[in-house]
Amino acid sequence: MAQDSAQQAPSTVPATPARALLPLILPALAIGVISSLLFVGVSVAAEKLQGVLWDNLPRALGIGGYSTLWISVMLTATGIAVGLVVWKAPGHAGPDPATVGLNAPTLPLSVLPGLLLAAALMLAGGPSLGPENPIIAVNVGLAVWLGRRFLPRLPGGLWGALAEAATIGALFGTPVAAALVISEALTGQQTRGLLWDNLFAPLAAGAAGAITTDLLHHASFDLHLPPIDRPDAVDVLSAVVVASVGALLGMCAVRAFPYLHAAFQRLRHPMLMLPVGGLVLGALGALGGPLTLFKGLDQLAELARAPEGWSAGQFATMTVVKLAALCVAATCGFRGGRIFPSVFIGTALGLCAHALVPAVSPAVGVAAGVLGMLLAITRQGWVSLFTAAVLVASPTILALLCVASLPAWLLVTGRPQMQLRPDGTSVR
Repeated sequence: MAQDSAQQAPSTVPATPARALLPLILPALAIGVISSLLFVGVSVAAEKLQGVLWDNLPRALGIGGYSTLWISVMLTATGIAVGLVVWKAPGHAGPDPATVGLNAPTLPLSVLPGLLLAAALMLAGGPSLGPENPIIAVNVGLAVWLGRRFLPRLPGGLWGALAEAATIGALFGTPVAAALVISEALTGQQTRGLLWDNLFAPLAAGAAGAITTDLLHHASFDLHLPPIDRPDAVDVLSAVVVASVGALLGMCAVRAFPYLHAAFQRLRHPMLMLPVGGLVLGALGALGGPLTLFKGLDQLAELARAPEGWSAGQFATMTVVKLAALCVAATCGFRGGRIFPSVFIGTALGLCAHALVPAVSPAVGVAAGVLGMLLAITRQGWVSLFTAAVLVASPTILALLCVASLPAWLLVTGRPQMQLRPDGTSVR
């Protein structure tokens, strides 16, 4: 009996002593602040340039800033500008964006300015991509260079983890998002110490990044939709159906992703791929309207302010156009991430469900639509749940989302992801 009890006793993982964690605090805080400052700097610069390109310049020329003509001209011109950077910049402004996700490779220092310029031009010019992937890659490369130069005794892999956590904290305005992403990345890896020992320094970096961004450039994900009090059977059914539809729609885009990428790769040169991609994006923008341009964060807030202002057909059009624009932008070579436009797509889908069936609460529809879309596009459960929940300030929404994530996850798990290997085949 004593032997059986010994065999059944839980194994214990030795905790990391405090003296080993304390030296990590200052480097983590420094990386957090630096990463946030770079993100805010690029965001502000892109916003200023966007104002010049989409407001001041067309007004000076006597053209409507968001007319069909100007949308086509600006997207094509953005493709030409980014194509020049990718062609001429050292390292061609980083790897093919279709082959990378949030876990950025460590790039040489010489590549970072070109990647940063390509990302800023993209953000200002209107393609449907977010800043997350290039900003994370730049911060990781910079942090690794600084760490090896000034604190070479610390583990080399630590700097990349700190920069990634700091940037995610800055992007989402909370270190919780960073902790969730890092904890998911640690799954399956051999680590020493307890989970919170491994999250200690990244959480500090994420907190520093989030607080710095909040002080300098506050942006809220809360859409201020009418909250739900007590969920009922209709809410549960709505969440399950909308999340599943979002996952299926996202998987359609995932299936098309390698074929679109192969089509653009046949053009071979960035000065062909990106201008042609910009031309296609201009046509999609003219079809979907101004709200389907850019990364989508400001545009989804405009949608949520007046959910009754558009018909179900208009919401459906914006959903499909934005999803197509995301696929084109990510496969033709624009440097950007896929999370922010996916949030817009899920929001438009959820509001479409509400317009079709008024019994579907806007809050439930939006949160479930974003959850399903992000599960399909990112294949990261924690990030998908967290992002969907913060859009709706309602304590009860998380339980609904946990239920809705189950069938949605069954639809996407084990299937191709919206990320390619260098040879063009899908990652599973």
